[in-house]
Amino acid sequence: MSATSRTKAEVTEVQTGVAVQAAGSQPSLVEHESPVPATLGKKGEMTRQQILSAALNLFRERGFDAATMRDIAESAGMSLGASYYYFPSKESIVSAYYDYVQQEHKVRVEREISKAKNLRQRLGIAFHTKLDIIQNDRRLLVALFRYGGDPHHPLSWFGPATSRQRELSMAVFAHALGDQKLPKDVRYFAPLALWALHMGLILYFVNDSSDEQRRTRRLLDGTLDLVTRAFDLATAPVLQPILRPIRKRVTELLTDAGLAPNPG
Repeated sequence: MSATSRTKAEVTEVQTGVAVQAAGSQPSLVEHESPVPATLGKKGEMTRQQILSAALNLFRERGFDAATMRDIAESAGMSLGASYYYFPSKESIVSAYYDYVQQEHKVRVEREISKAKNLRQRLGIAFHTKLDIIQNDRRLLVALFRYGGDPHHPLSWFGPATSRQRELSMAVFAHALGDQKLPKDVRYFAPLALWALHMGLILYFVNDSSDEQRRTRRLLDGTLDLVTRAFDLATAPVLQPILRPIRKRVTELLTDAGLAPNPG
């Protein structure tokens, strides 16, 4: 298929998606995928970012449910059809937001982590920068948490549709561990455990009504003190006869429950 034919086919598909939406059906993420940013070109990516920015501003002002695709298109100064080309649904916009959060987290941690002098400081950077990034999006995240219990929903943070974002997030925590001396099994599961911990803290964070969510920050710092101490104990030679069988059993439980891959 030529590039011209492919473009016409894409426009026809977008028009069909808009017609379905007008008839009262929600476009499916399976049926209509957002174009990959790398294939859009500079102008296309700028347009995509313009729509994404407008959508996030509306989500922050009105909430995820109240903002419609038509509202988003009008706010971005785009036609509804053009908006559907870049983002076939509000869910695809949120997916792009997830991508932004993970990429921004990676960039900030890589920029700041060289200043850290020890594991506690590296973990502090990894966790606090994530909260900094989502500070203004608590209202949006509260609305999105309800999808967490449905692993088949495209916005579930625990489902297959967001596996890539989870992997990117865990990679940031693995980077924060650095060259810390840890038993092999602890190092293998530590990024998953840290990711799970940060998800729990985010849930507390979005519901924290204290000034600038300071209670969450204090809870985070106290928790990281304990986590760092636990990592130190994990390497204590005198404790290995006790800890090794416990870690082995934890590994078996997590693997059997499908919560972690088999370390081999």
